Amino acid sequence: QVHLVESGGGLVQAGGSLRLSCAASGRTFSTYAMGWFRQAPGKERECVAAINGRGSSTYYTDSVKGRFTMSRDNDKNTVSLQMNSLKPEDTAVYYCAAAAARTPYTIAVLTAQYDYWGQGTQVAVSS
Repeated sequence: QVHLVESGGGLVQAGGSLRLSCAASGRTFSTYAMGWFRQAPGKERECVAAINGRGSSTYYTDSVKGRFTMSRDNDKNTVSLQMNSLKPEDTAVYYCAAAAARTPYTIAVLTAQYDYWGQGTQVAVSS
């Protein structure tokens, strides 16, 4: 069982930055691939970024490449999402998620691959 708690959302002007954090419970955090998802009103939940258990490989959806950076600290059981150059279209509820991975090198990008979800944190970007 993994319990995830996000923090760091808020309201920011376009071009600004926010850093989301996710704290995970459990002793086997490094065995989970982690992801950040977002869901805007009327839209499907999408994977924004993902990272493998070792932290050696990441995935970013095209719309955030070069602006968002995901990282993890397995000693502290945390993952972060640094979001720069924010745009109004980044407005959404952002969720942290954990997927039990076969290997420390596995990355998961599909919603169905994830086993545990945080409660979400709102990010609003004004124009």
